[in-house]
This record gives sequence, structure tokens and C-alpha cells, in this order.
Amino acid sequence: MTYRKTSLDYLIDSIIHVVLILAAAACIFPIFHILAVSLSSAGPASAGMVGIWPVQFSTDAYKYISSKIEFWRAFLVSLRRVGLGLIINSVMTILCAYPLSKPMARFPARKFYVAFFLVAMLFNGGLIPTYITVAKTGIMGTIWALILPGAVPLFNMIVLLNFFRDLPNEIEEAAFIDGAGHWTVLTRIYLPLSTAALATVTLFVIINHWNAWFDGLIYNNRPEGYPLQSYMQTILVQADFSLLSLTEMELFAKVSDRTIKAAQVFLGMIPVLMVYPFLQRYFTKGLVLGSVKG
Repeated sequence: MTYRKTSLDYLIDSIIHVVLILAAAACIFPIFHILAVSLSSAGPASAGMVGIWPVQFSTDAYKYISSKIEFWRAFLVSLRRVGLGLIINSVMTILCAYPLSKPMARFPARKFYVAFFLVAMLFNGGLIPTYITVAKTGIMGTIWALILPGAVPLFNMIVLLNFFRDLPNEIEEAAFIDGAGHWTVLTRIYLPLSTAALATVTLFVIINHWNAWFDGLIYNNRPEGYPLQSYMQTILVQADFSLLSLTEMELFAKVSDRTIKAAQVFLGMIPVLMVYPFLQRYFTKGLVLGSVKG
């Protein structure tokens, strides 16, 4: 039987398309606006005359940023943080999620550990105990102070745990009959079948590490160790330009605080914009729990 759309169906489809287009425009407009402000002259940008197209095109803001070694140093710190954090978070998440995905008959202590992680996700010791713990471990002022306190992302672990639980048990049982161990089952069966969930938690980890700024301020006593977002918070929000050299002051006179902020924000979002399109297609599938039935 062939289904034919009625006039009401076409009207509903049109409304949905319009709503989606408006939602997409609302997400894209701020990006184009920030880019336009960063490529405009100081006067129009400060006067709020810039929309989504540059006014009096100028690249002075980017020239100013390229002369700031502190910006590129912070950029590299953030890249290191994302790289190391992604490896550690992924390994710890997988190693926690795999055993907790087993039934009580095979892992009697499962309920205790699940309850422990749930309590830890909902409640924490607070800022001061966490700071003291980091200080006592001797990692204060290092890159590890930004990574190890959040080595096990509990929300990501729960997402992956539920995805593992929904995989067919028959595949695992067949592997055990053939002589495979848990490590073989995890690396050769579970992980290849969990591409969508792994891509989803990978996206979460990258965005979390790249956008984090507060821990960089409290765990680093030297500005040289700031990640990019912490550096941008101190320089842009607090507007601390006391360390500018004479050459930088001359270049700074050609730009405005707003164009510099826009240029640094745009450069800061480029890595995430480059990664997101490749992982976004797995996002919905990875979050839909219970989609695979044995």
C-alpha cells in the first residue's frame, strides 16, 4: 500500500524544516559574528557596528595574537592536556565499564561498586579537600594536576557500561567457548562493536578538557602552565595587560579589547570545530541506551 502525503503532512514538514533552519542559524550566527568582529577594525568593533560581516577589514588582532608567545604556550598546554587526558580517561572508563557490565552472578560485588560510583558522581568532597589532595600528591603545578583528579569520568563510564550491557551475551559466550579470555573479549569483540559509544565519550572528554579553565587557575601557580582557557580567562576577563612589551603595546593600539577577545575565542574553538563533525554522527547512537537486543 502506497502512502500519499496530504496537505497537512506537507505543512507539518515545512514547519519542521523552518524550525530546524532557525535553530541551526541560531547556533551558527555567534560563530560568524565572532569571526567578523575579529576581522574588523577597532572602531567599528568597539562601537558594536559589526554583524556577521567584517567592517573595515583588518587582521591586526591576529597579528597581535601571533606575537604573544603566552597564547601559543597555553595552546600547546591544552593540546597536551587533551591528548593525555583522552588516553587516560578512555583507558580508565573502559576498564571500569567492562567488569561492571557483567551480571551479579558473575560479579557479585557489582552492586557495591555501581553504588559507590553513583554516590561519587552525585557528591564530591568539595574544592578545598580536592585542592589539598592534589597538593599532597606532589603534582601541583604540573599537567597531571589537570588530568588525574578527573581520570575516571563517571558519566562516561555509565554510558559505556549500559552500552556494554546491551550487547548480545551470545557473542561473549561463544568467544569463551573458543578459549578467549576477558582481555580478548574486550579488545576484539566489545570495543569494535562499541564504536558509537566510544566516539560519544571521546567527544565528551575532548570538549571537557579543552573548555576547562578553573582547575588551571587553582592548580597552577605559574602562568606558564595555564591551559588556553585559563590563559584567556586571566587575560581577557581580568584584562591584565601589564606584561606587554613596547612592540606589543604599539600593536595593541591598533586593535581593541573586543577584537582581541573575538580573535582568541575563534582560534580557541577551531580544534573542537575540526573534531566535532567526525564524531557528531555517532553522538545520538552512542547515547541511545538499550538499542541492541540479544
